[in-house]
Amino acid sequence: MRKELVAGLITFLTMSYILIVNPNILSATGMDKSALFTATALAAIAGTLFMAFFANLPVAQAPGMGLNSFFAFTVVLGMGYTWEFALTAVFIQGIVFLILTFCNVRELIVNRIPQTLKDAIPVGIGLFIAFIGLQNAGIVVNNDNTLVGLGHLADRNVWVAMLGMIVISVLLVRNVPGAILIGIIVSTTFALILGVTKMPEGSLLSMPPDLSPVFFKFEWAQILTFDMFIVVFTFLMVNLFDTIGTLLAVASRAGLIDKNGNFPKVKSALFADAMGTTVGAVLGTSTVTSYVESASGVAAGGRTGLASVSTACLFAVALFLAPIILIVPASATAPALIIVGLFMVNSVLKINFDDFTESIPAFLTMIMMPLTYSIAQGIVFGMLGYIFIKLLAGRTKDISLTVYVVGAIFLIKMVIDAAGFF
Repeated sequence: MRKELVAGLITFLTMSYILIVNPNILSATGMDKSALFTATALAAIAGTLFMAFFANLPVAQAPGMGLNSFFAFTVVLGMGYTWEFALTAVFIQGIVFLILTFCNVRELIVNRIPQTLKDAIPVGIGLFIAFIGLQNAGIVVNNDNTLVGLGHLADRNVWVAMLGMIVISVLLVRNVPGAILIGIIVSTTFALILGVTKMPEGSLLSMPPDLSPVFFKFEWAQILTFDMFIVVFTFLMVNLFDTIGTLLAVASRAGLIDKNGNFPKVKSALFADAMGTTVGAVLGTSTVTSYVESASGVAAGGRTGLASVSTACLFAVALFLAPIILIVPASATAPALIIVGLFMVNSVLKINFDDFTESIPAFLTMIMMPLTYSIAQGIVFGMLGYIFIKLLAGRTKDISLTVYVVGAIFLIKMVIDAAGFF
């Protein structure tokens, strides 16, 4: 039980940034920022508890990064629709997901993904979250000439993260329980000493802001328009494969994949995901999805829904203790993400690199996730690469009907994008 509770705490710490980032992004549409803080926390609580009780999995949910940017900057600020229109699209997406899950469509897609891609997805996500950790630490930064480069060593965040890396690494070598949590605590303490973060001033307790400005704010007048279809379709595609990738990666790390490479709990997990999205839209936030940061809790020993209950409870506490929660800087949780990235790349050993029809799609999956900053895009490139390479090599028996259908949907989405709808 202690391991599960600690795992939930670590997952919360590595994803608690969403309480700040999501309101900042969505408020660009004119939505009430204070209300969005409450909506984000409540959506995370609801989605994570769904995952705990429906699927009994150590997977946390919250409004997804990327999807919130599409909501704000493409649908509202780009296409000129109201945020109520975008919120309605999210709600419709949740209902469609519930129907697809009930009809086993989503489960069918997960189970029919080629094994080489199933082995590649955790590796790609491992590289992706390690890359996020390096960015959060300031070790890797934007660079006009090469896109990314080494951060400035004068940045105190770099030293906070490097100390955390050393502490966690040494504790792992010595098999000390709770190594990742100890590393986060040590890093946060060091950050306080360096002035990277500060203890909160005034009262440590605060009441949650009023939710009513964003609660149940739907716009039904345009639900049958082509633009609504395009927006819902895009939300569906990105969330579907973000969720599939995350669930497969976390399940693989937790040892929940069976001998045939399938994930027995996938239907209940996908149902929990669909419920999270639907309830999140009612609460007033963008698409709720499974968080890859859950792998940090799994790495600390989380294996059941109790870890998710722990995470959900901490989000509930955060509603009232935000000043304390927010003293943990991103640079203090960055080492946890980097180390978890290491834990997740071991499935690369299962890939048959001697068969190029298997290894090339796997490589595309792995490399495109961090470089496009998207789990879904990595799966898209890997899946299309698998189909075309197998077809041109005359290995058509390796491609199932489901894979053909999914590939066709990906191509349709690419054509839509190329046509300038976005």
